[in-house]
Amino acid sequence: MTAIRLYPPLFEEGKNNEFLRSGRTLSVAQSPRDNSLAVFTTNAADLQAHKSLKEKYHDSQDIYTASVDKIPSSERRLVSGTCAMYECSRSETLEFVTNTSVIFASLQDFKKNNREHESQLGRSEQVSSVLIKHALDYVKLVIDSWTQASKPVNRTQPLQYDANHYRTLYSCLSLFIVLYLPEAGFDDAPVGEELMEWLNTHFIEPSTEEGDHLSSQDKPWEDESFWSYLTRSVLRGFSKAPVFLLETLSHHPSEHLQSAAEHLTPLLSSHPRIDHYSTERDFVVALRRWKEKVKTLRLELDRVPEDAREDNFENWWKPFSNIVGILEGRPEIIQSLCLDLNADWKEVCAAWSIFVNHRLRRQDLPEVVNQVLESMPPDPTDLEDMIHVALFRGETMEALSYATKFDVWLAAHWVDFMEALDLLTTRGSDDSDISIRDQYILSYTDYLHSDQALWRITVAYMCSCGPLGKERADQVLLRVPMSFNRNGGITGDVNATTSLGEVPSTLRAVIEICHEYGRESVRRMVCTIAARNFLQHKEYGLAVSYATSAENWTWLGRIVDAVLAEYIKHGPETFARSVAAVAPSLQELRAHPGADGVFTHRLMFAVRYAEFHQRRLSGDLQEAALDLLTMFNEDLAPKSWWGVLLCDAVDLIRNDDSMLYPSSGAVELLKRLEEVHLRASQGSGDDYLSVLEITMKGASEAEALQRLKSARLSLAKYYAKCTMVAGSREISGSRVGIIAM
Repeated sequence: MTAIRLYPPLFEEGKNNEFLRSGRTLSVAQSPRDNSLAVFTTNAADLQAHKSLKEKYHDSQDIYTASVDKIPSSERRLVSGTCAMYECSRSETLEFVTNTSVIFASLQDFKKNNREHESQLGRSEQVSSVLIKHALDYVKLVIDSWTQASKPVNRTQPLQYDANHYRTLYSCLSLFIVLYLPEAGFDDAPVGEELMEWLNTHFIEPSTEEGDHLSSQDKPWEDESFWSYLTRSVLRGFSKAPVFLLETLSHHPSEHLQSAAEHLTPLLSSHPRIDHYSTERDFVVALRRWKEKVKTLRLELDRVPEDAREDNFENWWKPFSNIVGILEGRPEIIQSLCLDLNADWKEVCAAWSIFVNHRLRRQDLPEVVNQVLESMPPDPTDLEDMIHVALFRGETMEALSYATKFDVWLAAHWVDFMEALDLLTTRGSDDSDISIRDQYILSYTDYLHSDQALWRITVAYMCSCGPLGKERADQVLLRVPMSFNRNGGITGDVNATTSLGEVPSTLRAVIEICHEYGRESVRRMVCTIAARNFLQHKEYGLAVSYATSAENWTWLGRIVDAVLAEYIKHGPETFARSVAAVAPSLQELRAHPGADGVFTHRLMFAVRYAEFHQRRLSGDLQEAALDLLTMFNEDLAPKSWWGVLLCDAVDLIRNDDSMLYPSSGAVELLKRLEEVHLRASQGSGDDYLSVLEITMKGASEAEALQRLKSARLSLAKYYAKCTMVAGSREISGSRVGIIAM
């Protein structure tokens, strides 16, 4: 893109000097998600100098959005139709760009599997057949797009690429296959028949309508288009139409013409074509005999008197002689006729390979083309014509250059074949480490990247382009739009919502792509981003799972802290529900070889503490008490939570007369209480009382210690009770023994 037009205009036409005098300039910022641009005005001078300027603009300025590349439109991305090669996802829809990427990926897999034989790519029979198959698959897709774009249907907006665009892609791809992808063993075979078939397929001359018009007449030779149609048909290697018209000349008033036509007819019907013979030797023998018959016809034609070479309408001898000249293989006649018929250099080259030099090989074609172009130059304004010239000449780099100007899609998929066939230099330039192939494919990814919805395909192409391409793919993956919203939303939109507990499909797709292309560092970063978003939505189970997958133990610690904070903010019931979502991840976390023990330990505490409250709320106080003692005995409880747990322990015995703790358990709890008081007296109270202070609605350390003093008194009484019960049991046991004696 050479210029970007702003709409509405930033300033009126002809007032650009005023804009400059205002001290403003244009600035551009590129979107991190795609290759779109934001264009806006900023101060060209420093702030003080700007204030002194006479010309002023409003502080509020428009921000213009633009795209470096044309965003693929609907018919480029979705072309309605059917395709036998691929299963269409909905209502017989063929996705041009997507299906192109399927073929591209298949070719990359093949090249990867044959990497050790890369220097022989394009030579072995297996490799040749695979390359030809993939090239023909591209052609089939282009033909389908051409067909659909040609349909006369009402469209809400004009096509971004019309039918003629796809027709041009078809002609260029087909020519590339003819010249550079011959079947294995046919590299040195004559190219004439294939070249003529290509010309007749893509540039149809003469038209069917002309033939129908002439065949409907009783005396077609009286029509002004008779000889031009007949000559063009012979030039194109046709036989049926010329033979039909020659047979009508049996009624021509000139006996000489009747006789000449009678001799020419079998020559056209029996013209040896190399594809009709099993060996080239047989073809050469047949062609030599045929040429002798052409010479005989020439002698007969030359014996026609001058005064008998015209009929009542025109000179018939000259065009007839030209037709014989074509069969004789006289290049000056063929070239002259093509000029008269408004044909171009392609037709001369194709006719040359059939009539002048039937042994013309692909490697000999550039010499013929250069000779023809001296008198019949191509149209420099026609990109299709310039691409054809470059391919005929064997100038693959030139062909790529013109292909890029026409459609970057064509250049990107051509260059992949050219590299496999060793038709490229290894590097793009002396100061660049990127290959020619990667340069063109990355240019195509810029076009794809203009549409955020094509991020998967963009990444696939980038990852085929070595370290630089993979680095660019990483940036795309990190910026794929995905929504974690849980309220409202529109289906199909990037901000579409998902149900609670559901993983966004885009997130799953990104991680899958990271696995496919080995982008482990990006996968971890994406998982960390996901964990952060799930944490914001309080989906702790998913948050823990993705933090573990990312091996981001710092974020795992934050998530566990957030789960524990549920107890502080909302109480034991909400806390228990939150931990229930996290508990299934604990087993996975324990089995993870790289898991940080500190955070795993903290999560185990959260799960055990939640179980304690569940048993407490359900009335299973005995088990709840054992859970609490276990947390202390196994050192699961963080010290900052000791104060809270000790208060919970005392609340159990205050609200129940049962002996929930053994005496050893009461001693353990008293020891922990003493440690808290001791550390607090040494100035470390915050390490043990911070959570308790928060649960007491922001109480001071002194207030928290006072509550623990009350708890210590209750525990001391409970321990004394345990001692008395134990003593009474011993006395009872002694009395029973005395009675027994």
